[in-house]
Amino acid sequence: MSRGTASGPKGKKKGATFTIDCSKPVEDKIMEVASLEKFLQERIKVGGKAGALGDSVTVTREKSKIVVTSDSNLSKRYLKYLTKKYLKKHNVRDWLRVIASNKDRNVYELRYFNIAENEGEEEE
Repeated sequence: MSRGTASGPKGKKKGATFTIDCSKPVEDKIMEVASLEKFLQERIKVGGKAGALGDSVTVTREKSKIVVTSDSNLSKRYLKYLTKKYLKKHNVRDWLRVIASNKDRNVYELRYFNIAENEGEEEE
């Protein structure tokens, strides 16, 4: 029983484009988009080797957004993992989190934690 398989090689995904929106932290000058772009270029693994992107993966910067285009099977979750690793390395992981956008499923946003809710509870 087949479930309507698509023609073409099995196990290969089509190319995907993912976006990481860093507009809020960049406006507040907490982080640099160029350093995140460089970090991703050095750390993304293709064929088990970090930094060897070749023609299959491209990392580009558009103002305060980073666009990662992949011809091979690059998972969105892997990009989230690398972005969180970058935030931890630059000691801003305590204030920022990586969230998938509600509008578009291929977009991650860097947002602040909602600290205002907890301030009222701490004061006695």
